[in-house]
Amino acid sequence: MANLILHEYARSGNCYKIRLTAAHLGLALERREYDIMQGQTRTADFLSDVNANGRIPVLQVGDDYLPESNAACWYLADGSDLIPADRFDRADLLRWMFWEQYNHEPNVATLRFWHGWVGEENFTDLQHAMLPAKREAGEAALTLMDEHLGRAPFFVGGRFSLADIALYAYTHVCEDGGFELRHYPNVQAWIARVATLPGHITIDA
Repeated sequence: MANLILHEYARSGNCYKIRLTAAHLGLALERREYDIMQGQTRTADFLSDVNANGRIPVLQVGDDYLPESNAACWYLADGSDLIPADRFDRADLLRWMFWEQYNHEPNVATLRFWHGWVGEENFTDLQHAMLPAKREAGEAALTLMDEHLGRAPFFVGGRFSLADIALYAYTHVCEDGGFELRHYPNVQAWIARVATLPGHITIDA
């Protein structure tokens, strides 16, 4: 595999996904840090050289750049045991990864960022107005996960996969956004299971 460079903001769950995937696969990543609070992903150099969308993470593979966290995780995991061999299970894995970005991350991760980085005292009128809907949608996502994990130890095929990595990243720190994991015992048990797997690293590693 070509030299791998992760352009990241380390505290981001989306960046952590890629590091966690690489750790489970035993892959080395060179890490380049950008301070999103200082606008370092919006500079002319970043926009022209790394990602015209002005966002991280970006996985650099040799001279090629791959934005979007789940796409980068898929690239790293392709051909490994983190992606099931069964055709239906592969599609189901993608289902959970799409769901994570559409239903989970925009609510659970957004509230973590708003509370942890912006601060409620600095919320705009629009953020205050959006807060109840974001909270409700985040709780609905965690409830759906809890129900699924009441029937299976992991998300796809009864075993740890890339779907678990994608969902673990922001779920395990969801209390930073004001969610209470005690309401989701099956999610709590799953978080503990994932954290004991060989190769696991923490978000601050």
